[in-house]
Amino acid sequence: MTSLRRLLLPIAALAVLLLLMAVFAGYFSDKIAPGLAPAPAVKLDDAVAVVAQQGPFTEAVPASIEAKETTIISSRLMARITTIAVRSGDLVEQGQLLLELEKTDLLARAQQAREEILSVEARLTEARKSLERAEELHKRGLIAIADRDAARANAASLEAKLGSARQALAEAETAVGYTEIRSPIAGRIVDRFAEPGDTASPGQKLLSLYNPFSLRVEAWVREELALPLRPGQQLEVELPGAARTLGAIVEEIVPAADPGARSFMVRAILPSDQSLLPGMYARLQVPAGDRRRLLVPADRVALVGQLNVAWVVRGTGSERRFVRLGQPTADGQVEILSGLEAGELVLPRPE
Repeated sequence: MTSLRRLLLPIAALAVLLLLMAVFAGYFSDKIAPGLAPAPAVKLDDAVAVVAQQGPFTEAVPASIEAKETTIISSRLMARITTIAVRSGDLVEQGQLLLELEKTDLLARAQQAREEILSVEARLTEARKSLERAEELHKRGLIAIADRDAARANAASLEAKLGSARQALAEAETAVGYTEIRSPIAGRIVDRFAEPGDTASPGQKLLSLYNPFSLRVEAWVREELALPLRPGQQLEVELPGAARTLGAIVEEIVPAADPGARSFMVRAILPSDQSLLPGMYARLQVPAGDRRRLLVPADRVALVGQLNVAWVVRGTGSERRFVRLGQPTADGQVEILSGLEAGELVLPRPE
């Protein structure tokens, strides 16, 4: 009995396994006969032909927006910072107070210079009176020439000391003026690199600002496209981040090429716009001659994942075609670089 049970258990397990395989294989389901379903007929009224157009072509060159007028604010003294009146993004006027440095010791030095001037002026007044008496006595023959000359030398020496004291006062007052750092231009604060309580050293970068009305686009343009450009020529600038296109006027072309890239630096002035910021990415559209382009309406191309797809009439049906796009046009069309031929009919994206 035990041997019979040992024999039946593997047979039952094998039967169950075969039954499951049959279920998963679809032996107990209805079958669909193999074949191709007829493609639905397309409406040619909705089809648009791919148009070949000969016209001017522009090449998009990567560029960046930079400020023509930018300034780094630093100190001419070593002193503790007491106040910083601005922060990043603030608009400032020319001459506006930006930060203050500690000036107690400088004020004391200026006061010492004033006191020194008063002291020398008093001594000089006495020396001049002594010189007048010496001149009078010398005329009467009552003193020697050496005594008169000594009085003259004393007065001249004190006059020189008075001039030196006045120069020391001017120097001290100038140093006091350096404790108040004001904006040299009207512009916008980019960043500040110190805080109140820090010690400022001569030449240390404290603030940076730029003139928002002096923005321009800078791009390295290959020599074939850069050489025909001329100052004053108007170009288009695309701002992908802001989804905008602006006009720019070529300001200068640096007359020396980068020997590694064989390209020239081209700078073009942008219109004043508060939304533009230095460092933004841009694309400078540089004329590149005429060429033949294939154009279709932009709404006939769909983005599927990371690929661009168009549906093209083929026979009585349609087929999906992967395409590579170029630059869009102002009238809502897009350039087809590959995937379509001139005259082919493109259908709307199926629902």
